[in-house]
Amino acid sequence: MAEPLLQVKDLKTNFYTEEGVVQAVAGVSYDIQPGEIVGLVGESGCGKTVSALSILRLIPNPPGKIVSGEIIFDGEDVIKMDEEEVRHIRGNKIGMIFQEPMTSLNPVLTIGRQLTETLELHLKMDRRAATQRAIELLEMVGIPEAKGRIHDYPHQFSGGMRQRVMIAMALSCNPKLLLADEPTTALDVTIQAQILELLTRLTKELGTAVIVITHNLGVVARYADRVFVMYAGKVIESATAAELYANPRHPYTLGLLKSVPRLDEIRKEKLDPIEGMPPDLIHLGAGCPFYPRCRFHVDRCKEENPPLLTVAEAHHSACWEWERVARVAKSPEPAPA
Repeated sequence: MAEPLLQVKDLKTNFYTEEGVVQAVAGVSYDIQPGEIVGLVGESGCGKTVSALSILRLIPNPPGKIVSGEIIFDGEDVIKMDEEEVRHIRGNKIGMIFQEPMTSLNPVLTIGRQLTETLELHLKMDRRAATQRAIELLEMVGIPEAKGRIHDYPHQFSGGMRQRVMIAMALSCNPKLLLADEPTTALDVTIQAQILELLTRLTKELGTAVIVITHNLGVVARYADRVFVMYAGKVIESATAAELYANPRHPYTLGLLKSVPRLDEIRKEKLDPIEGMPPDLIHLGAGCPFYPRCRFHVDRCKEENPPLLTVAEAHHSACWEWERVARVAKSPEPAPA
C-alpha cells in the first residue's frame, strides 16, 4: 500500500473554559490514502469538526489548543510548522468546505473576488488570469451564466449555489486533500445528492483525497471508501464502508444503524434510538465513555476504556464486548436492555 497522504497520530485538542478543560479530541488516530474518500461519523459534539480544524491549525487560541500528537501531511508534521508554512498549505494543498456557506463567504465581497484572492495568493496569477480561472471553476461546479454571476454577492445565490461556490473555492488550487464539514446539512435531499455527486466526480477527476465529516449515515454508505466512527473525542470503530454496515462491532455504531430508517428492508417495528446523552467532555471517567448508554456493558467497561481492537481484517473496534455486538447485529432479536 502507498504511503498515506495524511496520518493523524494520537491527536489531542483541548478547550480551556471557566468550567474546566474540555477534551474535544482525546487521542484520535486515522489516515487517508491519496484519492480516497473517508467518512468521519458521529453525533454532534463528538470531535469530528475539531479534529478537521486541527489539521489546518484553525483552532482558536484561546480557548483551544492542540495539546499533543502528530499530523503528518505529505511527509511533514503540520503541528511543527511555523505560521507561514501553514498558511501556504491552507487553501492550497488542503482545501476545506465549511459547514455553513452563508457564514463562510464574505457578504461584502463578490463571488469572483473571493475566488481570485486565493488564486492570486497561492498560484501567483495576475487579476485577468485569476478571473478567467474563477469563471472556469464556477462552470465546473455547475453555476449557470458564470461569466455574469461572478460579479454577484453571496446573498444573490441560493443555498445550493452557495455550496457549489464553496466547493469551487476549496478546489481552486487543485488541493491534495479536501476537508468537507457537513457539506450538505442545510440543503434539501435533491440538492444534497447533486452536491455529493459533483464532489465525488470532481475529486476523482483531480485525484483529491476527501474527508467527509457528517452524521448522515446514508452519505457515508454511498460515497465513502472507509469510515471512522467517533465518540467522545475518539475513534471507536473503523472499517471499510461495506464492512462497517454489514458487520458493526461497536454498540454505538450498531445503535446509529438501528436508529436510521432503511428502504431495503420491510418495516417491522419502530426505530430503536440510542438512549441518553453524550458524555460531559470535562468530566470523562476512566472507563468507556459510552458505558452509561450501552446495552452491552459489563463491569470492566466502567473501569477500563478499551483500545481499538482488531476484530477482523482492516476492522477495529474499541469495545470489550464486540463479539456479543457481532452476534446481535446478525440476529433479528433486539439488543439486550
